[in-house]
Amino acid sequence: MTAAIVDEMTDTTSNKNRECAGQGVANIASGFLGGMAGCAMIGQSVINASSGGRGRLSTLFSGVFLLFLIVVLGPYVAQIPMASLVAVMIMVSINTFQWKSLRTLVTHPKASSVVMLGTVAVVVATHDLAKGVLFGVVLSGLFFAHKVTKFFAVRSSRGEGDVRTYRITGQIFFATAEAFHAAFDFREEGLTGVVIDLQAAHFWDISAINALDRVVLKLRHHGITVDVVGMNEATATMVERIGTHDKPGATFAVGGH
Repeated sequence: MTAAIVDEMTDTTSNKNRECAGQGVANIASGFLGGMAGCAMIGQSVINASSGGRGRLSTLFSGVFLLFLIVVLGPYVAQIPMASLVAVMIMVSINTFQWKSLRTLVTHPKASSVVMLGTVAVVVATHDLAKGVLFGVVLSGLFFAHKVTKFFAVRSSRGEGDVRTYRITGQIFFATAEAFHAAFDFREEGLTGVVIDLQAAHFWDISAINALDRVVLKLRHHGITVDVVGMNEATATMVERIGTHDKPGATFAVGGH
């Protein structure tokens, strides 16, 4: 988050993976030396960038000077009133906050606004930014999963003879697995064969593979032959690893889930 804010302020780009790797190595080394793990601070970084410190030398100087303050000038620093430091941080928060975001709450998608407000509420309630970010990520994931379900569809057509083709479109995972299962008619009169076309679909998790197993085995239980076609490489790998309908001796368990 700090890197994203600094990138926006300086109109530059940074390698987030390299920053995380460097921070991780430094924290591991710090732990071996008895120190505490840390990360880039948004407030200090904003002050640094706003004061003209745009190069890596500025961050090195900041760290060295902080070390000097602690080791050499520690007794003098302790005399600084806490109220003055609070005032500095209040001004940093005022300058960092995007006030226009309050107006965009009513124009942005409701899900985005709920995530932002929920994250702020958790941070304020717990005094822990990490917990707020975790809450926001989980909430965003749930909203995304709900959004993806709207792009799932099953179309079927019965061609010449007694074979019906089901064409699956979209993402099959825990949120759409039951809808996938419910799209099949297992008691259609006169049906002898079913083709499940997965060319436009992708299976993501165990729930999706389990739903496919249930469909195939249930159709076979009713005396209908099933052909599953069009699986992409990732889906085929999952089916081969954890699927059961294509394994010898697989049968439908009556009353099973």
